[in-house]
Amino acid sequence: MQPIRELSGLTPGQTPTGLTEAATPVVMRGLVSHWPVVTQALRSDAAVADYLQGCWRGAPVAIMTGPPEIDGRIFYNNDLTGMNFGRADAPLPALLQELLRVRTEARPPCYYVGSTTLEDCLPGFQAQNALSLQALAAPGEQAPDALASVWLGNRSRIAPHYDLPDNIACVAAGHRRFTLFPPEQLPNLYVGPIDFTPAGQPVSLVDLKHPDFERFPRFAQALAHAQVAELAPGDAIYIPSMWWHQVEALDPFNLLINYWWRQSPAHMDPPVLTLMMALLSLRELPEPQRRAWQGLFDHYVFNAGPDTASHIPEAARHALAPLTPQGAANLRSHLIHRLQQR
Repeated sequence: MQPIRELSGLTPGQTPTGLTEAATPVVMRGLVSHWPVVTQALRSDAAVADYLQGCWRGAPVAIMTGPPEIDGRIFYNNDLTGMNFGRADAPLPALLQELLRVRTEARPPCYYVGSTTLEDCLPGFQAQNALSLQALAAPGEQAPDALASVWLGNRSRIAPHYDLPDNIACVAAGHRRFTLFPPEQLPNLYVGPIDFTPAGQPVSLVDLKHPDFERFPRFAQALAHAQVAELAPGDAIYIPSMWWHQVEALDPFNLLINYWWRQSPAHMDPPVLTLMMALLSLRELPEPQRRAWQGLFDHYVFNAGPDTASHIPEAARHALAPLTPQGAANLRSHLIHRLQQR
């Protein structure tokens, strides 16, 4: 493993220019060190808990809970027929008090709140703890419309997974270790089911804390290409779209705020839908047909350019025309109609 590239000397609250151009991870030391919540976190766990309770307005939070035996690993059960954790809804103050109560236990239960919309959970938080994404926009354009989420709990390990959106994750309390793998390491990560997952995204079945190289021998190659960094309160990391990442919360009380945004039009559907449709319609074809369809995808999708449909009159290009909101709606309607005919 190698360290993730770092930037320091940044203006707190301002993302640097050119952050996303290389599409590689970057650690930004001190980016949100000015946040009031970070100030409270550096005082004590109780201080940051009081601060968060003051931002809460009554909405329950969805909590993943696991026994001490899972060692914080939010994952499947032993035979992958279910999960090793349960789910419960609770008021945020009750969770905060429980985190404070068990923080001195050697083997506490695992409590994990993940991907909870910040505005729903802690309205008003962003007004006091701001991060400008304007530097991510092209000149003359507005900042990305990012979705801000809160991640809260005690020690936890979230298996390597990818996200479609680009991501800036800001550590507000506790310490977190990020281990990242480039997208091309997919074959070496031994990914589990894509339609039955612990939290929405497919995950690697390898336990990074105790890797089983007899069962997963190619994982050694993934580790050789891995990048790792440990972040303290006030630090942030940029995780590019489609990079696999494990996130490990290292302390008894941890808080992370992240910002997700897509570098694509809102009318585009998630590509994973195409993958699932390909599994349904392409994977079991005879090999010559699969290769022919691979050529079609290369021609119309992966290597598409101005000449792909230039021989067709512009008004007659339909699905081959540049995608617009109306064109996306037409394609979606066509697909739904075709699927309903099955």
